Amino acid sequence: MFRQDRTNPSTAVSNWRGRHDTPKGWPTTAVSTWLNGGLFGAPLTAFGGIITQYTDSGTTYRVHTFRGSGKFYVSSGSAKVDWLLVAGGGGTGVGGGGAGGVLGSIAGASGATVASGKYSVSAGTYTIVVGAGGTAGDTSDSGVSNGVDSTAFGYTAVGGGRNAGGAGQTGGSGGGGYPGSAAGSGTANQGYDGESAGGGGGGGGNAEAGGTDGTGQGGDGALHWGITATAVGYAGGGGTGDYNTGVRKVGGLYGGGDGGNNADDAQAGLPNTGGGAGGRDITGVSQPGRQGGAGIFLIRYEVTV
Repeated sequence: MFRQDRTNPSTAVSNWRGRHDTPKGWPTTAVSTWLNGGLFGAPLTAFGGIITQYTDSGTTYRVHTFRGSGKFYVSSGSAKVDWLLVAGGGGTGVGGGGAGGVLGSIAGASGATVASGKYSVSAGTYTIVVGAGGTAGDTSDSGVSNGVDSTAFGYTAVGGGRNAGGAGQTGGSGGGGYPGSAAGSGTANQGYDGESAGGGGGGGGNAEAGGTDGTGQGGDGALHWGITATAVGYAGGGGTGDYNTGVRKVGGLYGGGDGGNNADDAQAGLPNTGGGAGGRDITGVSQPGRQGGAGIFLIRYEVTV
């Protein structure tokens, strides 16, 4: 048995007895930091969003995912973080909706333009705004809106362009045009133009424009890797119904809603992808449109375990 009277107590023992004899109270700063990963080698202690962790090729990363607006709070430390910002996709009436713009520090597989390098964060609070998807049109095609912009770290991803039975609207990616009307334009380094004459909206992330010559198919979005554990695609443009044949046209890959020959066939943009909504056929003018998918924001930094 250990006899404390037979030897000089070590610092560890003294500290142990001090904690044992001290009334319970709020945890110390050191304990609070440990509870949030500070003693596991993170370069910073940060809160906000949905926090996950994964290991790739021997390096462990922590990811903060914001599916809605919020705060990224760094209580201590500093780091250069990777980031990805996606705006909301455009809503629809008749034509296909455009996808939300995509900005980030890592290029996507489909050729997304890098907006900037890693962003340096330090102790403080960073406001994150994640844009909602554009609203759907009612039975008379009123109330349709572009997707809402997303902002973070001083950058703005532009919401996708809508279509409400006329020309497609400009956005992160442009909305598809009503038959005989012009398509909306995409925003440089964020997305592509929509398709004129009744086509889908363009895909986000500089991946692909909307279909051409009345095909009605949405443009593909951009596949991104290096932020999450697996590659994830964002911002596909919405498809539209073929007004000649009534055949539904598919939305672009990674979030774009399919079109349809009536409102029941048309699909909304997928949530938290920035995907554009699918449109309905012109013959279904008494039917409502669909809503664009909301955007997303992700932050990633290295953790040593």
